Amino acid sequence: MPSMLSVARALPLAVALLVTGAAVATPVYADEPAAWSLAPSAGGGTRPAKDGRPYFYVEGTPGSVLEDTVTVTNPGSKPRTIELTGADADNTRGGAFSLDRGKPTDTGSWITFARRKVKVPPRTRAEVPFSVSVPEGAIPGDHPGAIVARGGGRDAGVRVHLRVSGPTLSALTVEHVKVEGERISYDVVNRGNTVLAPRLAVHAEGVFGELLDRAPRPLPIELLPGRRVTLTEPWKGAPSLDSAEVTLKVTASGGARDTARTSVRFVPWGAVTGIGVGLVGLAGAGFWFVRRRRGVPDDPPPDEPDEPDEPDEPDESEQGGGGRELTSAGTGRGERL
Repeated sequence: MPSMLSVARALPLAVALLVTGAAVATPVYADEPAAWSLAPSAGGGTRPAKDGRPYFYVEGTPGSVLEDTVTVTNPGSKPRTIELTGADADNTRGGAFSLDRGKPTDTGSWITFARRKVKVPPRTRAEVPFSVSVPEGAIPGDHPGAIVARGGGRDAGVRVHLRVSGPTLSALTVEHVKVEGERISYDVVNRGNTVLAPRLAVHAEGVFGELLDRAPRPLPIELLPGRRVTLTEPWKGAPSLDSAEVTLKVTASGGARDTARTSVRFVPWGAVTGIGVGLVGLAGAGFWFVRRRRGVPDDPPPDEPDEPDEPDEPDESEQGGGGRELTSAGTGRGERL
């Protein structure tokens, strides 16, 4: 397999030959605002396809250098200057595949192009070789990334599915299951080192029987290793008064699976509040009615002032005409005073 240095030296000649051949074979037509495109080169890579490849798939051991070719096509009548870069993959908040706009630290940083900037003449395509250098300490498993091209005020990209040889593990967990109104929210976490396409099954059992039973179906996500996404499952027609146990089962290829449960009580709080207010009103009316039947006045009468105390009548023994008999301590005789 040729080295990247020889590929880089041969690139200008290869581009010139492609330009010449395209100019002869393509008829001249009026100017049009046709957009340039980016795609994997046909028949290249470790998994070539006759009808073209939708993405790059490369696999190698740590320390290996993997080579492939990307095609930039300019169908317009004006030349285009295209800049090529590598990017790491990421998940959106909803779990869709996206690109990390920051500085690449994984697959995007391992991609090297023979030329980062390519000037593509009108009605011409340019084949640009590139390599993916897998570091010695790369973790086995999937390392998704992309090749991004910029030019003419637009961007385009092609996925790069890189798998580093070694032990792989497909594992996931389901966490933070909650039921809020007519929806079920939950987290799915990729605990392994492979990209997962999970499937979800939902079951809910109420006091009086089954409330919900949904067979496994694919989720619209492509969960990258180490990523967490928060998803919601609609539950139209959820009961207004019941107690239920909700079970979520998530599975994926490679034996990844997990089950999570949560309990929920459905209470119509608006009706409960109205009933409570009505009961309080009835209790107050009943209390008032009982008081009226017993003759208990609504307001107690004011306290009457206390009457003044009359003076005590004098004892007859203390009135005039009587006397007290005292005994003289000295004589021992009694004297009447």
